[in-house]
Amino acid sequence: MSSPSSEVTRRTVDAVWRIEAAKIIATLTRMVGDVGLAEDLAQEALVEALSTWPESGVPRNPGAWLTTVAKRRAVDGWRRQERLDAKYAAIARDLDTRPDAELGWDPDDIDDDVLRLVFVSAHPVLAREGQIALTLRVVAGLTADEIAQAFLTSTSTIQQRIVRAKKTLKAANVPFEVPPREDYPRRLSAVLSVIYLVFNEGYSASSGDRWIRSELCTEALRLGRVLAELVPTEPEVHSLVALMEFQASRFRARIAADGTPILLSDQDRGKWDRAQIGRGTAALARADDCGRGRGPYGLQAALAQCHATAVTAQDTDWQRIVVLYEALGRLAPSPVVDLNRAVAVSMASGPGPALEIVDELVDGGALARSHLLPAVRGELLARLERYPEARAELRKAADMAGNQRESEVLRAKADGMSDTFGQNR
Repeated sequence: MSSPSSEVTRRTVDAVWRIEAAKIIATLTRMVGDVGLAEDLAQEALVEALSTWPESGVPRNPGAWLTTVAKRRAVDGWRRQERLDAKYAAIARDLDTRPDAELGWDPDDIDDDVLRLVFVSAHPVLAREGQIALTLRVVAGLTADEIAQAFLTSTSTIQQRIVRAKKTLKAANVPFEVPPREDYPRRLSAVLSVIYLVFNEGYSASSGDRWIRSELCTEALRLGRVLAELVPTEPEVHSLVALMEFQASRFRARIAADGTPILLSDQDRGKWDRAQIGRGTAALARADDCGRGRGPYGLQAALAQCHATAVTAQDTDWQRIVVLYEALGRLAPSPVVDLNRAVAVSMASGPGPALEIVDELVDGGALARSHLLPAVRGELLARLERYPEARAELRKAADMAGNQRESEVLRAKADGMSDTFGQNR
C-alpha cells in the first residue's frame, strides 16, 4: 500500500506530465532524433521522479528536472554504447559544465520543438490514423484509452497504431524539423486534425474528473496561431484558429465554482471573453480574404460564431446553424456532424424531426461507442414527454461517459426527471 507522500508524488508527476509532456518529448526528440526513444527516456525520468521526489520534494521547475534527468539517461546510454561522436561530446560537455542551465526553459526553442514534433508526427510516411494517434500521444500526452474514445475504437487498436508509427518513423529516419514549405500541403491536413483534436480533448475532457483541461486548449491555440503565421495564405489554418478562439472565449462560463459543467443555454454570457471573440472574428475574416471559400474548419468556425455573437440563448439563429451543418455534412460527412445537426434541427423545428435523424444514427451503429448519442436521444425524448425512455437513455449515457463530471450531470438530469414528472408519466 502506497504512503500518503507517495500518492501525492504520483498525482504531482501525473499533473506535470499532462502539462509538460509535449515540451519534454519534443526537446528529447531534437536531441536523440527518435520519437520512440525520446518517450522512453521521458518515462524513465518519470520513474526516477516517483522514487526521488517523496524524499527530496518536488523541484521548483519539475518539467526541466525531468528533461535534465532524461538527457543524462541518453548520455549514459551513449556512453554504454561507446558512441562518443561529436553530438554526444557536445551535449555531455554542456551538461557537465553548465548543470544549472538545464533547469531553465528557453520558451522560444521549446515552442519551436513542439511544432517540429507535430510535423514529424504528421509525416506522410505514416498512415493518417497513425499520424493522429501518435501526435495525440506525444504532443497532448493523452492515454491510449483517451485516444480510443476520440477515435471511437478500441484501446488495443490505438496502441498498435502508436507502436507501428514510432517504428515507421525510426525506420524512415525522419528528420526532426519543420518540413520545407513545398511539403506543407501534404502535411497540413493531418497537422490541423491533431491540433483540433488536442483542443477538443481540453475543451471537453474524455476522462478524469475535470470538465476542461485548459492547458491542452492553450497549447493547441498557440500552435494554431504559430501555424497561421507560417502559412498565411491557407484559409483552413485561419479558420481553425477562429474556431478555437470562439470556443475558448466561453471557458469562464462553462463550469461552476465546484467544477460542474454548465450547458451553453445556461451560461452567463457576460463572462464570455469578448476580446477573444473579436480575435475569432478577425481570424475568420482573414480566412475569407484568402478567396478560396470555406472548408470544414471554416464552416465549424461560422457555427461557433453564431453562438458567440448571440446576445442571449433565445437570439441564436438556429435556422442558419442547421444550414451550416447541412453544408458541413456534405463537405465532410460524419455521424458526429449528423448528431450535431439533429440538435440544431430540434431547436429550429422541434424534437420530432430531430429524433428521426438520431434514430437513423442508432440504426447505423456508427456512434455505438459514444455516450453523446444516448445523451442527445434522451434530451429529445424528454421534450416529447416520453419520460421513462428519456431517463433510460440519459442513464445509459451516464454509464458510457468517461468523464466523471459529465457522467454526474447526465445522471442528475435523469434522476431529476424522475422526481419532477413521476413514474406514471
